[in-house]
Amino acid sequence: MAKYDYVLFDFDGTLSQSAEGVRFSLEKTVEKMGRTVPDLSDYSKYLGPPLVNTLKNICGFNGEECEKGIELYKHFYETEGIKKNYIYEGMEQVLKELKKNNILLGVCSSKLEPFVKQACNIIGVAEYFDAICGSSQNGSRKEKEDLIPYAINCLGGKMSDRIVLVGDTYFDAQGARLTGVDFIGASYGYGEKELMLNQGAKLFASSPAEILNFIL
Repeated sequence: MAKYDYVLFDFDGTLSQSAEGVRFSLEKTVEKMGRTVPDLSDYSKYLGPPLVNTLKNICGFNGEECEKGIELYKHFYETEGIKKNYIYEGMEQVLKELKKNNILLGVCSSKLEPFVKQACNIIGVAEYFDAICGSSQNGSRKEKEDLIPYAINCLGGKMSDRIVLVGDTYFDAQGARLTGVDFIGASYGYGEKELMLNQGAKLFASSPAEILNFIL
C-alpha cells in the first residue's frame, strides 16, 4: 500500500541535473544586459526560487530590468539552456514503480510551465506524469505555496493529508509546510539540507531510489 495518493516532484535538482543550463542562461542574460555576471557557483541560491527573485536578488536588476531580463532568459533557455538537462540516475525506475502502485504523479516546479513541460520531454519522463505544472508567464503563480494547490487541482484532487512533495531546496520545504503537505528532501540535489531542516523537513533521500522507502 502506498502512503500517498499524490506525489509531486520539483524539477531542478530533484528530477533533473539542470544547473548547467540554468547557469548558462543567466550568464547570457546578464551579459546581454551589459551587467557584470555575479558569482553563480552556489546553485542553491538560484535553483529553486522564481526567476524574477533571482534577477532581483542575485543579479541586482530593478523592476523594469527584470521584465527585459525575463524575456532574454526565456530566449537563451529555450534555444540552448533547456538542452542541458540530464535525468538523475535511477529516477526513471522510481517513477515506474510509483505508477505501478496507481499513484497520481505531478511535476511542481517554479520554472515557467512551457519550459518545464519541454524539459520533462527532453529527459524522457513526461509519460509518467499525470500533470506537469510550473509558474505562470504573468507572475501570478510562482511561489511553491501557490504551485502545490495548483498541481493538485490539475491532478483532479483536493488538498488532503495524502500528498507529498519531493524537492531539494528551502523553497520546496517551505511550500510544503505552508500548504500542510508532507515533504521528502532530495539531499542529492542542489539545496542545503540545513535550510530544509529549518522549514520542518524530517525525511531525506540521498538518492532517487531512497524516495521509494518513504512512499511505498
